[in-house]
Amino acid sequence: MGKSKDYDAELLTLQTQLVESQAWTIQQGRKTLIVFEGRDAAGKDGAIKRITEYASPRQTRVVALPKPTDRELTQWYFQRYVAHLPADGETVLFNRSWYNRAGVESVMGFCKPEQTAQFLKDAPRFERTLVDDGVKLIKIWLDISKEEQSRRLAERLQDPLKRFKVSALDAEAQIRWDAYSVARDRMLAETDSRSAPWIVVATDDKKTARLNVIRHILHMIGGPGSQCRPDADVAFHPSRAKGRFAP
Repeated sequence: MGKSKDYDAELLTLQTQLVESQAWTIQQGRKTLIVFEGRDAAGKDGAIKRITEYASPRQTRVVALPKPTDRELTQWYFQRYVAHLPADGETVLFNRSWYNRAGVESVMGFCKPEQTAQFLKDAPRFERTLVDDGVKLIKIWLDISKEEQSRRLAERLQDPLKRFKVSALDAEAQIRWDAYSVARDRMLAETDSRSAPWIVVATDDKKTARLNVIRHILHMIGGPGSQCRPDADVAFHPSRAKGRFAP
């Protein structure tokens, strides 16, 4: 009970700081873009829910795009994401993003290897353009162990309230675990940059992960909550990830 109370109290403190930081970004006319990526069942939805719970409804948007249409498949790859980028004072959270190309599309064979290679060259240039235009880009990879992912995916099937979390690709997450690991490592290595760095957050403990995600966002925004920093043992830069990723 004590641990739960401690979590609730810390979460409320951080959410209050998020409100203050967003008020600052609105006043300053800053554009904030937060990209959430990670393995299936790693906790993206839960983290986003806690971040946006008290956020400004007019200046906050969560974007979770469906699979591309036939027309979108013929467009410049980044084109359908551009329409959702933040304007001055706005905060946009992508629940999966253009990095689908380096993850599920690559692993499942939905794109050609040369398309993945081209994406990995283009993504840092695309993101540098956003940053140069004044977008604060925060990229978060949520990682999870194979055992915990298996448990959460099985739990989804038993919970009628989690019906909309169930996907036809869920089983592939375990079957293609190693392939996803290779794709993840390549993606993080080739798209981490000084202007748009990644942070990796371990999420087997959901509550600890949520707190660390919020701390990282507050620190990166640079406003009233800039003194916050995530715990180094569960949130770290990809360059320090050797031996720490779920294999």
